[in-house]
Amino acid sequence: MLAALHLALRYVLRHRLQSLLLAAALGLVVALPLCLRVLVRHAQTELRSRAASTPQIIGTRGSALDLMITALYFKKEKLASMKLKNVAEGGIPLHVRFEAQGAPIVGTTLEYFGFRRLHVEMGEQITRLGDCVVGARLARERGLRPGDAVFSTPEQTFDMAGTYPLKMRVRGILKPNNTPDDDAVFCDLKTAWLIEGRAHGHSDVKGSDVLKKEEQNTVANAAVRMFQEVTEANLNSFHFHGDTSDYPVSAAIMVPPDAKTEALMAGDYARSKTTQLIRPRDDMEALLKQLVRLEGFASTMLLATASAALFISALVFALSFRLRKQEFSTLEDIGVSRLSVIKVKALEIILIALVAAIIASSLYAATLSAAPLVMRMAM
Repeated sequence: MLAALHLALRYVLRHRLQSLLLAAALGLVVALPLCLRVLVRHAQTELRSRAASTPQIIGTRGSALDLMITALYFKKEKLASMKLKNVAEGGIPLHVRFEAQGAPIVGTTLEYFGFRRLHVEMGEQITRLGDCVVGARLARERGLRPGDAVFSTPEQTFDMAGTYPLKMRVRGILKPNNTPDDDAVFCDLKTAWLIEGRAHGHSDVKGSDVLKKEEQNTVANAAVRMFQEVTEANLNSFHFHGDTSDYPVSAAIMVPPDAKTEALMAGDYARSKTTQLIRPRDDMEALLKQLVRLEGFASTMLLATASAALFISALVFALSFRLRKQEFSTLEDIGVSRLSVIKVKALEIILIALVAAIIASSLYAATLSAAPLVMRMAM
């Protein structure tokens, strides 16, 4: 047996490249269904967890999926905004429209941090207009600390008439909680509206700067300098126009105190023609059912591919042994029994299968560790 193992090992090492390629192909087709299952199960766990922790979401009538993705994962979907006054009492408004170099800027209230159990690890909480707090992962990736600055990204780079980037003061860094909150920049609603251009601050308007003066409004020329940063010195110069209750928000999280209130609220919004109320848990389950169906279809296709790969591998071994017929005849001529030759062939297959198993196990382990990152990139 040891002699057969020695001969098999020598052959595999002598033809290491073709043996490694064959083992890699086998390992890959075995690992793919397993890795797919790991990613799908991790996605299901993460999606269910985020949805289950959010009782209700309200927003403008339209796609319930877009509303859920906007409120839970801060993705800017094609979702019409609603007015702040349409948010029921106790709701936590969210304004998700702008970004800071790819990171979502979330305008909200301090109640959101208590609801999500987000605590400041370094620095302090938001204290005034122009302040923000940054998620743990985003702060680590960009090297941000309290006292640094974050700039909002203009929606249209070459829109000269659009809003200018706002320089926000990083007031604090949040503790990590392994959710999309770790990758976001949080500010209050007024700061989000300031980025949108619904408020502004500028130097004193006087003399030749005034073009027209009305009862409650003064029109100034372009020479008046607009502030792109809120500081203690210019804080009082920032002002909003109109009723802030008419200002837009993307969505609002509702946390009813009991089942009766939840049912009444659902009934009220069901009759509304402009707003809708969704239960993320129910909508997420419907989405996950489709995901499971897709996983089943993909797994079937991968298993079919794996079967084909196994047949091809068997053909490769058969052709290899046929081409080496003279080699095996020589072994028999020098006294090696036919049974020992069969053992050599079997051990070659086993050695390559072992390497394939190692490759498959490595891919599976790598997928387990990379699943959170893959999920984060996908969302």
